[in-house]
Amino acid sequence: MPAKPIRLTFEGHDGAELAARLDLPAGAVRAYALFAHCFTCSKDVTAARRIAEALTSDGIAVLRFDFTGLGGSGGDFASTNFSSNVSDLIEAAAFLREKYEAPKLLIGHSLGGAAVIAAAADIPEAVAVATIGAPADADHVVHNFGADLDTIREEGRAEVTLAGRSFTIEKQFLDDISAQNVRVRVAHLKKALLVMHAPLDETVGIDNATGLFVAAKHPKSFVSLDSADHLLSDPRDAAYAARVIAGWVSRYLDNAADTAAVDTREGVHVSETGHGKFQSTVVSGRHRLIADEPEDVGGLDSGPSPYDYLAAALGACTVMTLRLYAERKGIAAERIAATVLHEKVHAADCEGCAGEIRERDGRIDRFERRIAIEGEINAEVRARMMEIADRCPVHRTLEAGAAIVTREV
Repeated sequence: MPAKPIRLTFEGHDGAELAARLDLPAGAVRAYALFAHCFTCSKDVTAARRIAEALTSDGIAVLRFDFTGLGGSGGDFASTNFSSNVSDLIEAAAFLREKYEAPKLLIGHSLGGAAVIAAAADIPEAVAVATIGAPADADHVVHNFGADLDTIREEGRAEVTLAGRSFTIEKQFLDDISAQNVRVRVAHLKKALLVMHAPLDETVGIDNATGLFVAAKHPKSFVSLDSADHLLSDPRDAAYAARVIAGWVSRYLDNAADTAAVDTREGVHVSETGHGKFQSTVVSGRHRLIADEPEDVGGLDSGPSPYDYLAAALGACTVMTLRLYAERKGIAAERIAATVLHEKVHAADCEGCAGEIRERDGRIDRFERRIAIEGEINAEVRARMMEIADRCPVHRTLEAGAAIVTREV
């Protein structure tokens, strides 16, 4: 299950404020992905939403945003072109790099596919690129301008109707896009490539997929989207594409994790992301997580709270301790689980607490640990395992207290 998405903004290539959405997994973040939408679309197009949902369920966070002048983003669309879209993508990657972690996966739909191929060289952390219905030649998009094409060339600009909406297209757009060579860029991609295309795509023909695939070097893959239309407007087609991308990229993310250097900072590093009042990234070696607070206390509810992590530490330590004990004693414990609840209570009202704790003044933190052990185990052994649970190192630390030394760096 994905966590609640975060709406945020960052600065685009020309200083305009770009509207973005970050979809985070409910648990640990395996990697970050950057999604580029189709020409004149927005970050909320069906394909983008479905793909983000599928990837977050697989532990991959997805940033999708509106290019300059589109959707909720600022700036003038008429002054944009293919090169400016590529620059916006590079800025989006820089934003992720600074606030969270650089994207390892780039996904592009239609012209956005050509854009992520072009931007890939400037995003060195990316290990994989996936395209959906992408043109092999960026200027393929000008075919949508029809009779307005001559007007643009002769008068310098024209109002063009695309998908029922009117857009101003300037001659500089034509000049810029005609200078792009997507096939050359894909040939020098040096990243894993997945080309997805529908054979019946009437907007960008299937021959474009052939052009990209032939030009690319290995590792490369092609997946047919069968009867889907160009925009993947049927949610089932978008969901299928999403599942394929999630499965395909796992191989390359796992390979990247195997060769990536472990974070050299000592201990666990926590830093603010700058979004919301409390949201922070948690880095432990090569592991990346998000910490936050619930909405009712001013947070974004995008990750567990500090006390949730503390409860998780107690629960995990308990399960691990009991598993070690079961193996050492030959106990047939099939599955061990622990649920930990936390609340602040008045010491005198601490249900189940020792007498000396109830004699304290004021409020205290109460953790209730509920342990489930599956298997054919008699009552005597179960009682002994409950005693062993209290020997969990985190349990002992919480009960005994710990020394915390603070230094400014």
